[in-house]
Amino acid sequence: MKISLPKIFISPANYIQAKDILFNSVTYLKRWGQKLAIVGDDNVYQLVGNRFIAYLRDNDFQVSKLDFGGEASPQAVQKAIDEIKGDIDFVAGIGGGKTLDTAKEIGEKLKINTIIIPTLASTDAPTSRLSVIYNEDGTFNSYKLHTKSPDLVLVDSNIIAHAPTKFLISGFGDALATYYEAQAVYDIKGFNNAIGLDTITSIKIAEASTETIFKYGAQALVANKQQVVTAALDSVIEANILMSGLGFENAGTSVAHTLQNSFPVLKSTKHLMHGEKVAFALLTQMFLQNAATTTINKYLNFFLSVGLPTTLADVGWEKATDEDLLKVTRFAAKPEFYLEQFRFDTSPEALLAAMRAADQYSKDYQNRQLVQS
Repeated sequence: MKISLPKIFISPANYIQAKDILFNSVTYLKRWGQKLAIVGDDNVYQLVGNRFIAYLRDNDFQVSKLDFGGEASPQAVQKAIDEIKGDIDFVAGIGGGKTLDTAKEIGEKLKINTIIIPTLASTDAPTSRLSVIYNEDGTFNSYKLHTKSPDLVLVDSNIIAHAPTKFLISGFGDALATYYEAQAVYDIKGFNNAIGLDTITSIKIAEASTETIFKYGAQALVANKQQVVTAALDSVIEANILMSGLGFENAGTSVAHTLQNSFPVLKSTKHLMHGEKVAFALLTQMFLQNAATTTINKYLNFFLSVGLPTTLADVGWEKATDEDLLKVTRFAAKPEFYLEQFRFDTSPEALLAAMRAADQYSKDYQNRQLVQS
């Protein structure tokens, strides 16, 4: 008898978000022990990490400081593990997505608790039990699904408010793909990142992420520019990190995320952040699926209003030939990415055609050659 996949919903054990929570977090952190390793990069240490380490040491924590080099690669993970002095109770990653993925991988390998402290709302990676591993040259290596989700995700809204607005905008691109991709997975009764079927809960959370960003995104961006925490910014931080994180992991991803993982095949996109690549890849998916014009326009309007990429030129491919772009789409169409499970054509040629169509549509739209509603 064939047993169908079960519905599966996974999440971090604890999620705590508040203004100035980082330097009021001892009560929450002590439950995991007193000895920890912190993973961060030079910029994050200078901005907030060194102060946080001093705060922890003032409160009787023993802290090993690990330096993250830039890529969440197998080599970076092993280097960090080699730097740890003695036994530790937990590992804490502080910074952006690749730093946090490295911390998760360390926690998995050492079989210890993992605390995630995002300093940006640029991706939905913090809540997931997934690490995206890259090669040292920045190309995609593998997905690593861990045995458990982070034990705590600690989000200080004030730190995120003081980050450059480009990071919040990148988070918009990542989060706005969540519900659209989830619908594509749900439509075929496909599997999510936990290798289970979607729950109604996961779809509703993904939908709430999109609704929150469309409703409060503009207000949140203004607050971020002024480096203040408002109700709108706090809501959008939650949408970018928690709602989108739970949504993508439990409802699954589709073409947009698979395609953006393939962008580094052409080196000219190395300057782009994850959410920026996702935004253009999402428009590509919409043309691949023959989405309604009103849907395309709704997303395109928002992307243009905040400055997310909507054309090939925006992602650095203005001079790319079809053969260049086919290198990207052939990578995305590899069997291990499971694009063949979707009901629409996901061949390299179809992906290329959709990419070209999305590019031209955005250019015509911006030149007022198309209906703007």
